[in-house]
Amino acid sequence: MRAGVTRRALLIGLALIPLNAYWIAQMERNRQTAFPTVFSLFFNAIFILLVLHAANRILRRVSVGLALRQAELLIVYSMVCVSTGVSGIDFIQTLMPLFSYSFWAAGPENKWDEVLNPHLPTWLTVRDHGIIRGYYEGGASFYDPQVVLAWLGPVAMWTVFIAALLLVMMCINVLLRKRWLDGEHLSCPLVALPLEISAPQPRLFRDRLFWLGFGLAASVEVWNAIAFYYPAMPMIPLFEHDLGRYIKARPWSAVGWMPRSFYPFLIGMGYMMPSDFLFSSWFFYLFWKAELVASAAFGLDQIRGFPFANHQGFGAYMLFAFYGIWLGRDHFRGVWATIIGRSSGARDDDEPVRYRTAVAGLAIGLGILTWFSVAMGMTVATTLGVFGIYYVLGVAITRVRVQFGSPVHDLHFTGPDVILSSLFGTRAFSTGDLVGMSTQSWYSSIFRSHPMPHQMEAMKLQEETGGTNRGVVGALTLASVLGPIAAFWAFLHIYYGVGALAKGGRFNLWPLRTMDRWLKAPEGPQWTAIPAMLVGLAVALFLQTMRMRYVNWPFHPLGYAISGNIQMNHAWMPLLVAWVLKTAIAKHGGHKASRRGVPFFLGFILK
Repeated sequence: MRAGVTRRALLIGLALIPLNAYWIAQMERNRQTAFPTVFSLFFNAIFILLVLHAANRILRRVSVGLALRQAELLIVYSMVCVSTGVSGIDFIQTLMPLFSYSFWAAGPENKWDEVLNPHLPTWLTVRDHGIIRGYYEGGASFYDPQVVLAWLGPVAMWTVFIAALLLVMMCINVLLRKRWLDGEHLSCPLVALPLEISAPQPRLFRDRLFWLGFGLAASVEVWNAIAFYYPAMPMIPLFEHDLGRYIKARPWSAVGWMPRSFYPFLIGMGYMMPSDFLFSSWFFYLFWKAELVASAAFGLDQIRGFPFANHQGFGAYMLFAFYGIWLGRDHFRGVWATIIGRSSGARDDDEPVRYRTAVAGLAIGLGILTWFSVAMGMTVATTLGVFGIYYVLGVAITRVRVQFGSPVHDLHFTGPDVILSSLFGTRAFSTGDLVGMSTQSWYSSIFRSHPMPHQMEAMKLQEETGGTNRGVVGALTLASVLGPIAAFWAFLHIYYGVGALAKGGRFNLWPLRTMDRWLKAPEGPQWTAIPAMLVGLAVALFLQTMRMRYVNWPFHPLGYAISGNIQMNHAWMPLLVAWVLKTAIAKHGGHKASRRGVPFFLGFILK
């Protein structure tokens, strides 16, 4: 067993992280032409892996010793994935406005100088208008010593926070790895493509079905590109078209936005998912739309937020997380026995780090996060509630990825801040709690680019290549530190040149708007949302019970959980198409034909 974490792999990964962060900043904010971090398989990381593989084949012809082994290529890929999640649209891109926007945009109409700004920590913000003018208006240089010095302190503090946040994720993954990957043999469907690409002699690229799928998807894209410039040619309808616009009569018009699309990469990702989960994903999307229609028919849509699909999804996620922990209770007993030094404990000599080291890292990370939050003004009880909910959701999302390979798991605006304010009301919290929860909602409100699943998939990739996971924690920790530094640099470099107001300066302002609403108009518990969480938990429990009792039960509780969120609007039709194709192939060709079709759909993804 040879480690993928070598000195040259680390150096290549660390060198690529700043370039990757700059690329993401250009795509998602400056040019706004592509958004690699909104789906679970990051196409920028796949592209980088392809380039490395091509360069590696050239090196192998020169000298076998110069070429990277597959495990080394995959550790570079994993470092890029973790840093991509950190740079993503739902992570640092949401944090950037919190540095300074409330000071730049404060005025008599919003009273932010009275309501918000006195409560924001000075050590986490940049307040000087002379410094931030160039950030918002552009035409300036970030590399002025005064500008760099003003940003250095807040950037350093948030980098420490992010590194601690990801350290805790990593340590939790170490404690879960043996149970999930070795005990339950979860397949991690999303690792199939990077494994095939990084192989020394990829069979995928010699498979005719792969090139057929790739060529079909690419031909459609080329056709549409030509049709864009020559309107006389008809466009092939791959992209989104809102079906809801044709439904005018009440209550049917309550379906709202319902886009149909035929994205090839989503069809390919759907084919890689288990059939029951694939069916449940699109079926429950239509179920949620039917629930909206029924709510309008009975007049319940007058209740703000009804039918609380996100809260129901949260309840289902909670059941799934705790159910997974319950199934692994024997493993966790063994882990605990190892930590306290009993001879009957679980073996940890084949783990990325020893269990005691993982628990120590967990304690250090949580200690840093707690100190950080208390310094912001939050109480210890609220801090523990926020991070408890966040990491339980992280465990559930990671499980969804490693078991089913779901392309979406966003759970829009259902993070700890929303759950705690719904349960107890904002009046129950101090001003410091409200400021802290809303300020920290930048990483815990939408979970499309969550880094935690990529950490677990990094361990799976090393196992699949016959290597050892020793060193993976160190490599990903380095990516967790350099990733935010590179992302901060990329956005500051770009915004001081072109101006944040022109390129997304008003993007992702919900943390500030939430804080503004909470401080100006405190509310009591959201009594109508609390039953929705219980309903979601009960429905998921019923579906899981039926699934265990009846072998052919088609409805999966996690399909119910993920399908009520915004991102499923983009994915439901491709997943429906994938289910139809997968079912037809399995029915007429059997399991062998279904497996044989995998390269064809990998071609769809790679296109």
